[in-house]
Amino acid sequence: MAFSTTLLRSTPPIPLRQFYCPPPAKRFLYPRVTPVIPKMPLTARALPDPVPGFQGAVSEAIALIQSSPATWKSALLNNFLIFIAGSPILAAGLSLSGVAAAFLLGTLTWRAFGPPGFLLVATYFVIGTAATKVKMAQKEAQGVAEKRKGRRGPGSVIGSSAAGCVCAFLSIYGVGGKAFLRLWQLGFVASFCTKLSDTVSSEIGKAYGKTTYLVTSLKIVPRGTEGAVSVEGTFAGLLASILLAFVGCLMGQIDAVEAAICVVAAQVANLGESFIGAALQEKEGFRWLNNDVVNVINISMGSILAILIQKMLRGF
Repeated sequence: MAFSTTLLRSTPPIPLRQFYCPPPAKRFLYPRVTPVIPKMPLTARALPDPVPGFQGAVSEAIALIQSSPATWKSALLNNFLIFIAGSPILAAGLSLSGVAAAFLLGTLTWRAFGPPGFLLVATYFVIGTAATKVKMAQKEAQGVAEKRKGRRGPGSVIGSSAAGCVCAFLSIYGVGGKAFLRLWQLGFVASFCTKLSDTVSSEIGKAYGKTTYLVTSLKIVPRGTEGAVSVEGTFAGLLASILLAFVGCLMGQIDAVEAAICVVAAQVANLGESFIGAALQEKEGFRWLNNDVVNVINISMGSILAILIQKMLRGF
């Protein structure tokens, strides 16, 4: 028993790896085939429009803005965009109802004479508003300033543009044929030259006129008297009409001779307006003859006179 125990102890242990048999290699009945995935060409695909019809609407609007000759739709759209951009300037010179009247005037002007005609009216508005604001506190103290700090209402807008609107309608509907289109355009420019000259001469005369004379008797009268004129105001009004006629010439609406005609017609019409103001305005039986009515008469005289002078120069 002692021998067997000693023998077992002296025998070294047999490692287990001698009894490990690796598994047989797997054999496939069919050969391995690696799948080939065809490569598809990468092509750019347009993303769907997030807002259906948006690009088409923008393209249509751009084409409408650039359309020539102008249509009622293009005139309305362009006028709307310009009024939105220039709203601070409009608010400084017009009341809310005055802005509405000016919007109609702007649309009509763009339809009839396109961007050049619109620019002419815009120039008239800017210069006229600036002249009205000159020495506003002094004018208010003397009681000769325009109402509402010089912000014009619809009556003033219509009274200042009535003749120009008539010329615009005559041009749109081709009254008189092609031979008269140029005359209607001349009458349009002359009407605004006349009104700007009247506005500037009046406002500068009230601000800087040293001596004002009543046009019917040359009697010295206070500033702001109806029918009164001053050297300073008359000279400023002449320069204003020259400037606006130059803008019309620069825009191709009139030529140099027609620009001179506009200036002459404006001065004659303003002189006639001064006579009407001195002789009739605020007189018994003529209470209806307010500033807006006188403005219509004034610009109508300037427009008609310019057309008649042109006709006489070219021969009837």
